[in-house]
Amino acid sequence: MKQVGVLALQGAFIEHEKMLEQLGVSCIELRNKEDLEKPYDGIILPGGESTVQGKLLKELDMFDTIKKQIEAGMPVLATCAGLILLAKDIKDQEETYFGTIPMCVKRNAYGRQLGSFFTTKEVDGVGEVPMTFIRAPYVESVEDGVKVLAEVDGNIVGVEYGKQMGFAFHPELDGDLRIHQRFVDKI
Repeated sequence: MKQVGVLALQGAFIEHEKMLEQLGVSCIELRNKEDLEKPYDGIILPGGESTVQGKLLKELDMFDTIKKQIEAGMPVLATCAGLILLAKDIKDQEETYFGTIPMCVKRNAYGRQLGSFFTTKEVDGVGEVPMTFIRAPYVESVEDGVKVLAEVDGNIVGVEYGKQMGFAFHPELDGDLRIHQRFVDKI
């Protein structure tokens, strides 16, 4: 049976767990270094605060292990803050995190809380899906090998790179299981 590790340091991780449960996939919460020794076949990096998550990952000595797992090909689903954690470059910010997708992300690209919105758009290979954006980033540019999966108003909001999928919106909040199913299919 497939098991997914859900980064559970901060942010909207429980909603992801509920989506996986609906798909019959078990999950474990990754809260400390010891949790990384448990078996899991994929990882979810949830929304929340990327700076807080990045800081906690380093303080709890989880950062290097997860980065190596991603670089070794572990399937990843990253949403909102998780997308920022995967970016090789972050606009107007020197510090980066895992840096495993060659792209440049703009944080809070739609403004602060007022920039939250909902729409429905096409995700390549999935179909038209509901998209909830909350203080969301977007992908400003991608390098060779990064497939653009979704755009809203000319901005890239979904990408795929190897076994990594990143979205600027929160698919875990809309009840549509197709993006999580596509992630599970990569495992």
